[in-house]
Formats: sequence, structure tokens, C-alpha cells
Amino acid sequence: MTSAELLADSFGRIREVVHHVLDGLTREQLALRLDSEANSIGWLIWHLSRIQDDHVAGAAGTEQVWTSAGWVDRFKLPLEPSDHGYGHTSDQVESVVVDAEPLRQYYDAVHEATLAYVAGLTDADLDRVVDDRWDPPVTLGVRLVSVIHDDVTHTGQAAFIRGILERR
Repeated sequence: MTSAELLADSFGRIREVVHHVLDGLTREQLALRLDSEANSIGWLIWHLSRIQDDHVAGAAGTEQVWTSAGWVDRFKLPLEPSDHGYGHTSDQVESVVVDAEPLRQYYDAVHEATLAYVAGLTDADLDRVVDDRWDPPVTLGVRLVSVIHDDVTHTGQAAFIRGILERR
């Protein structure tokens, strides 16, 4: 298995969880917060999609799917087009109210762009510095593992919330 295949497999497993979590949920269920400071399922999946879109597009030197494919206009969120949720306040989290199908479609578009990018990567590519604002500088390999970690964390949180909803 190559590094590119390993990355594609990891992102594919995340996609399975995203689809499972979103399956059959209403807009109200996606917006439900377990308390006033908690994230909703909708926010979690939107956020992980936005971070993946932002970070992969940045590494690839391409425009984000969010803007290039018009998702920002379709979602009509009261946020800046560049916003991806990092550091959101409780009010900003609450403002992310979405329907399951467009959210799944946006995530899938990001997923496809990610797979297309990682398919062409070699082991040597993973050592390329993509962010020198850190010490040590962040390599492409570290950035992609960070995205996978963020995605796994947030899909786990969303699946946990879904489990609570199913027991209500």
C-alpha cells in the first residue's frame, strides 16, 4: 500500500461515518445542541468539511470547493465566505443551520477533491513544507494527518450526539 492509498483509505472511512451520521436526520435534529455551549451535528459536519476543504485546497494550491462550486451561496450562512468554524463562539455555532442532503453533497464534493489530490502524491511530496508559521514548519504529511485527526474527532462527536438522539 502506498502513502496515497493509505490517505485515500483514511478519508474513505471518514466518509462512511459522515454518511451514517447524516442519514435520515432533520434540519432540527442537525441543529440540536445538547447544551448552550455544545456543537450540533450540523455544525460538526460542516466544520470538518470546511477545514478539510480549506487545508487540502491550500496544500494543493487550488480554490476551495466551498467557493469554486458555489456552496457558500447555496448554504447562505451568516458567516464570511472564508469562515470554517475554527474558534467559533456559541452564537456562531448556533447560526450554522443546515439540511442533511446539501451538507452531505458538500462533504462529498470536498471528499472527491481530496481523493483526486492525494491520488497523485508520492512519499517525497509528504515532506514538502506547507506552512512555515509553525516551529517546526508543517509538512504536507503532517497537515493531512491533522485533517484526518480533526475529521475523526468531529465525526465521533457527531456520532455520539446521534446516538443520544436515537435514544430520546
